[in-house]
Amino acid sequence: MPDDVIPARARGFAAEARAGRDHTRSEVSCRLMASWQRSEEYGVSLDDVDPVFSGTIDQSSLFYDSGREVLASLHRTLAAEPVSLMLTDADGLVLNRLSGDTSLLRALDRVHLAPGFSYAERVVGTTGLGLALADRAPSLVRAEEHYAVGLCCYTCAAAPVLHPGTGRLEGSVNLTTWSESSSNLLLALAESAAQHTTDLMRLRSGGVTGGRPRPRGEVFRVESPRAEPGAGSLHDLSGSWRRAVSLAEAGLRDGRVVACVGEPGSGRTTALAQALRRAFPRYRILAASNPAAADVEPWLSLWTPELTKASTAVIVRDVDLLPLWVAEQVRDRVLRARVEARSGAADPAGCLPFVITVERFEDIPAALRAIVDGIVPVAPLRQRPEDIGPLARVAALRARGREVDLTPAAERALSDHRWPGNVEQLMQVVKKLARRHDPIDVGHLPAEVLSHGRHRLTRLETFERDEIVRALNDPSLTMAEAAERVGLSRSTLYRRIAQYGIRVR
Repeated sequence: MPDDVIPARARGFAAEARAGRDHTRSEVSCRLMASWQRSEEYGVSLDDVDPVFSGTIDQSSLFYDSGREVLASLHRTLAAEPVSLMLTDADGLVLNRLSGDTSLLRALDRVHLAPGFSYAERVVGTTGLGLALADRAPSLVRAEEHYAVGLCCYTCAAAPVLHPGTGRLEGSVNLTTWSESSSNLLLALAESAAQHTTDLMRLRSGGVTGGRPRPRGEVFRVESPRAEPGAGSLHDLSGSWRRAVSLAEAGLRDGRVVACVGEPGSGRTTALAQALRRAFPRYRILAASNPAAADVEPWLSLWTPELTKASTAVIVRDVDLLPLWVAEQVRDRVLRARVEARSGAADPAGCLPFVITVERFEDIPAALRAIVDGIVPVAPLRQRPEDIGPLARVAALRARGREVDLTPAAERALSDHRWPGNVEQLMQVVKKLARRHDPIDVGHLPAEVLSHGRHRLTRLETFERDEIVRALNDPSLTMAEAAERVGLSRSTLYRRIAQYGIRVR
């Protein structure tokens, strides 16, 4: 296709869409219409494509290294095809570009779809890569579906790349070609390349995933806290924890939308549940986890009707994982329900408690950020070591239905560990131990708790560390005998103990 030709059909369709004419769902998807609406609200030009040049590209990340290798391999297969392969970061910044078609590359240069330029939705409007990043879902935007008419001679397919451990959006894989030569396989290739990038990241990080699980879209009711006398309580924790709960409670009593900010597993949902229970003791509390892309509609229909019911409070967890259009749906339904609540149609008290959790405030989707009235930070467990003992006792009690003793050595070891998975990880470890041991001693603790290495271990290093810990926890062995058991000299054993940060009894 000549570089300066834009199909007449594309111009006509785009002009009709911008003029507000109706199209059936089969012609334009809800996601596409939502993206066009956002593009208009961002003030994106309909004709000119004027992306921002950053010039700063991070080539040291695991994502960039893995994605570049995957795209290089795919490029060798598609070298003779008029397709450009690109990697972008989570903000839409183009990191690299590969193509064997020089005319396509020249055309892309003219619209600045090149390394160093940002092609985020808020900058250039609806594109495949912008939509994939906004909705965290594979996206195909054909010729006339672009917001800017200057892009209507291209078809773009993109798929988001998520970190294999945290689920955080790393960026996207984008494939762009002429609109005339676009193939239905383009999106499948983008999805495959994105998945291979995630798999390679997992492999290069030692196969350790950890972090938050894949979204499941659960909705559950939070019941009243159970009384757990004699074993500590989630209400009897550190000053840091109590301040967070009190701050959330004060905001809720004032009718604010509260965002609880902190690392996954730090107890964000529990803090909000405690605050809600204090502020509204007779309310039922619903907690909703973000859904998989295919389950969005059922997820919304499952819990959003509860917003208009009296004496109901809602927690939406991990809103940073919500696609933009879903966040907009949530915002609109919350605002509508709050209007009804104030008019007396819902809650007689005119109050609709709605709270969210997120790791970082800046990751809250813009639609929801606009309605947040208060921020409550929850510190990670490593900054609240005084909470570890009480939480461990609560976990043991829940696992066994009665108190389980922790020896002083075991409690010290638990308190010294940094708990990268926070409260959630601690509770899982102690519950497992409580089902096997009573009392729990330091020798029963898993190797990762007894070591404090500063770098992520390979599988071979993990195996060696675990063998050393097992040998050191055998009271019948001297240090020399422990070294012999693991096949090391005594001096090397001491070096390994220091290297892995192993606690020695």
